[in-house]
Amino acid sequence: MLTRQDKEKIVQKLTEEIKNSPACVFAGFKGVSANEMVSLKRELRENGSTFQIIRKTLLSIALKNNGIDVDPKELDGQIAVSVSQDEITSAKILDKLGKENENLKLVGGVLEGELLDENGVKQLAKMPSLDELRAMVVGLLQSPAQNFVSALTSPQKSFAGAMETLAEKKESEA
Repeated sequence: MLTRQDKEKIVQKLTEEIKNSPACVFAGFKGVSANEMVSLKRELRENGSTFQIIRKTLLSIALKNNGIDVDPKELDGQIAVSVSQDEITSAKILDKLGKENENLKLVGGVLEGELLDENGVKQLAKMPSLDELRAMVVGLLQSPAQNFVSALTSPQKSFAGAMETLAEKKESEA
């Protein structure tokens, strides 16, 4: 049984995590085994996210402390909250693991103070990460240069190929 002081510490810690994070994701975990839960927490931790099972009343207090008017009591079942340092890491990982384990379900979340439903969190999970966006930009920047070089070398290759074909044709006639 948690004492009042323990509960206050939990709320204070979660309030700080939510305050310093742009997003948090709520997940239902009914039927997830202890081993699966350990691996889930490990993967989230490795990617800079936290994951904790928390009572809805304590979550509600932590959200209200951050000016977020969401009532977690409306969500079905037991709830765990995952908080990450960017907008999509927790959603991406929980969505991926939810596809592998049908007992882990995304049930909602908060993005910059706004409530997200299950579909909103899944859309968030589909967004590319910051590293993926950087790779896309680099690819776009390199693409014109590669196309330009290809355009310059292509006529030379075509001309060389045509000359080679003409030389072979003359040799075969002789």
